[in-house]
Amino acid sequence: MTGYSAITPGTDLSQHARVLVRVHDAVIGGGRPPVRPRGVVARSWSRVLGLGLDPSRTNAREPLLPTEVERRRRCSPLLPVIGELREVLGSVADASAFLMVVTDADGVILWREGSPRVRLRADALGFTEGARWTEGTAGTNAIGTALAEAAPVQLFSAEHFEQAQHPWYCTAAPIHHPVSGELLGVVDVSGPALTLHPVIGALVDTAVRLAESQLWRHHEQRLERLRRSARGLLATVSGPLLLVDDHGWVAHRSGIAARDRVAVPRDGTLIAVPGLGLCAPERVGEGWLVRPREAADDVVAELDLTGAPVLRLRSRGEPWVTPLTRRHADLLLLLRHAGRPGLSAARLSAALFGDEEHCVTVRAEISRLRKVIGGLVTSNPYRLAAGVTLSVVRPDEATAVPGPGPG
Repeated sequence: MTGYSAITPGTDLSQHARVLVRVHDAVIGGGRPPVRPRGVVARSWSRVLGLGLDPSRTNAREPLLPTEVERRRRCSPLLPVIGELREVLGSVADASAFLMVVTDADGVILWREGSPRVRLRADALGFTEGARWTEGTAGTNAIGTALAEAAPVQLFSAEHFEQAQHPWYCTAAPIHHPVSGELLGVVDVSGPALTLHPVIGALVDTAVRLAESQLWRHHEQRLERLRRSARGLLATVSGPLLLVDDHGWVAHRSGIAARDRVAVPRDGTLIAVPGLGLCAPERVGEGWLVRPREAADDVVAELDLTGAPVLRLRSRGEPWVTPLTRRHADLLLLLRHAGRPGLSAARLSAALFGDEEHCVTVRAEISRLRKVIGGLVTSNPYRLAAGVTLSVVRPDEATAVPGPGPG
């Protein structure tokens, strides 16, 4: 039996459901419950009440358009393992009167199948493809609470926040990338509350383990295909290099200490790789060749503030232009002024917000900036990368003002 089960073998489900209704009504109403709710439930109710949701009605959750759902399906890293999940869960869903649901990392339902009768009941709750089932949109529910707790969750009857969900049980578990640990989505089994069986949790656990093992296998097969396709090219190049796929996973390395992943490569965007320095990725078939740029190949960048912020870059003779947000432009100006010593997150927070209490926000903004401009900015401390010269064109200046550069 799983450690997060809502019931134990032999539980009288009808009696337990009646007790939970009294617990729910007492806690939501600010009274003393007959028994304390489970910790995971109490924490979720507290979060949801703080969001101002109403337990007496079905809170709004308009589904995404079918075109957007289909786009998310095509882009989902779980697409390659949907067949395996259907084999484990979908094959018994009809007979067991439950639904198998798979969401993305945002809690949006991308796939749903199972008993037609149960699907009709789920439709009335908005438990449909394209609906977002986070705690913020659907109250305490296994999908949203699993996302909030970053752990598997099983809920029974009135442990759900919305009264309309009390006739249901739901069991959900996150699926993570087996290499990076990145959250990819959630698999959920839901059905009529009084049909809950202790084995449901084990069934969901099995489905998650199978999906993650298959994701590992697909990952290794993709890297092996890339190695085979680039074998001839790799035999003709020398010096330290990496061969990576479109997600930055390393398929081959030469002359550099082992690494599993680098920043996602993009045409015209430099990336910083420990051990290689600033690199200009080169497209190779289905992957990328990542090599250090030439020592003499300094990067000249221009921050144009005459209108909406724009960054222009010339590297290896290839021009590259990208728009920036005002906040990202401000960060670049601060790093340019700091020069080679750079700035810590605390000092950037003080410069941007007037105090040192926004370090988390600063780190998030720097991360977003680096996704746009690649390795032009490095960390520990934050500064312009070696060899990068940044000039600024301001509205009242006819020509660029050279920057001090990081030296």
